[in-house]
Parts: sequence; C-alpha cells; structure tokens
Amino acid sequence: MQKIRLRYAKRGRLRFTSHRDVARAFERALRRAGVPMAYSQGFNPHPKISWIGAAPTGVASEAEYVEIQVVEALDPASLARVLDAALAPGLDVLEAVQAGPGGLAERMEASDWHIELPGVDPDTLSVAVERLLAEEHVEVERLTKDGRRLIDARPAVIRAEVTESGGDTPGVGIDMSYPERSCGILRVVVRQTTPAVRPDDVLSALRVVAALEPPVPAKATRTAQGRLDDEGGLSDPLALDRQAGLG
Repeated sequence: MQKIRLRYAKRGRLRFTSHRDVARAFERALRRAGVPMAYSQGFNPHPKISWIGAAPTGVASEAEYVEIQVVEALDPASLARVLDAALAPGLDVLEAVQAGPGGLAERMEASDWHIELPGVDPDTLSVAVERLLAEEHVEVERLTKDGRRLIDARPAVIRAEVTESGGDTPGVGIDMSYPERSCGILRVVVRQTTPAVRPDDVLSALRVVAALEPPVPAKATRTAQGRLDDEGGLSDPLALDRQAGLG
C-alpha cells in the first residue's frame, strides 16, 4: 500500500460545513476520481482515511490535512489535481506528497489563526490582547453536548499580536462586508491541547479580561499547523515527507 498526505483548504461558505460532511464529500470525490483506495477488513469495510486535527465548524482554513492509503502506486501531484477537480469549490486540494517515515499527527503541535473582528478598533483590540497575555490563567465557558464547562484558555496561547492588514496569506483577506467599520485583525498561535482551545475560546478570553464584545461575528481562518519552533513560529508538517521523497 501507498500512503499519501494531502493539505487542503476550507474556504468561503464551506467554512460552515461540519467535519462529518467534509469527510463524506472527500469519500464521494475519491470514488468519482477513481482513486484505488485501500479498505479496512470486517463486515463494514471503509476507505482508509486518517483525518488530522480538523478545524471546527464555522471557521475557514488554509491548512487542513488528511492521509489516505491506496492499493496502487500513484503520482501525488496527479492525485491532487483529479481530486481537487472532483471536490466542490471551497474544498480545495493544495498539495499531495507521499508519506515519509513517522506519523503526521505528531507534527501538529499548534495552529496559527488569523481572526478578523469587524467593528473592533485595532487599538482597542491591542489593549485587550495585552491584558490577556499578562494573565497566567483565564477561564472561559464553553457549551458542549454534555452541558456547560469551564476551560482555561490562556496556557494554550503561545503568541498573539494585532496586525493592520490581511498579509500575503493565500485565501485570507479583509472581509469587505462591513466597509464602513474599522477591523481589528488578531494573529494568534494556539497550542493544540486537550480539550482544544478554539478561536472562539480566545475571543471569550478577551471578553473576560477586557470586556471586548465585537458588534458582528468574527471570521477566523487557520493559516498553518505544525511544530513550534524557538520563536513561536510553525514548521511545515509535510517538509519531512518531501525530503524523504527526494532522497
């Protein structure tokens, strides 16, 4: 069997798609594209697909990852093209590589988030972020299927800063739905903990420490996942696979 790792994006309206629906869309696309999938054994065989840290419903992402197993040798770049063509616009396959040694999940230590807050003045947002970073613990309330629970959001926040523009990240830019409003943009690196601290938890923490209340819903986009480096940045989780393929 051959293992192939893919990076894909979840954009536009499809950010509201649940992970279960994304998984179903990928399975249908793999069948339409004629990909020779490997299947599990037993009474209910299913394609061997491993999802890595899927983004929450309601957020966009430029850095989602999935690993598939196939029973015939395939060219990863060709697979990326045919699979992307079989998926709906907004679920976009960005890259495919043959899996090298080691697991992919163990390379995912943190996520880099770009969060737009229309109607929030950047200076006001900066003050709120400073107050958050000055705290050691900030408990926020999250509604789960088992009821409300408190989680400590602060330890997961590795780095946070306010920027003035969307930067050069593909697929990420200022939302012009509210052109008359100022727009604070928060870039935050969050460690992937258990339970996971999501962008809405970070915003809840800003509400706790600084009473920050955005007048309209924020728009969050995950721009990267990977291992943390010494400066709080993230390494590319597929870099080791590319190097193994060149060896």
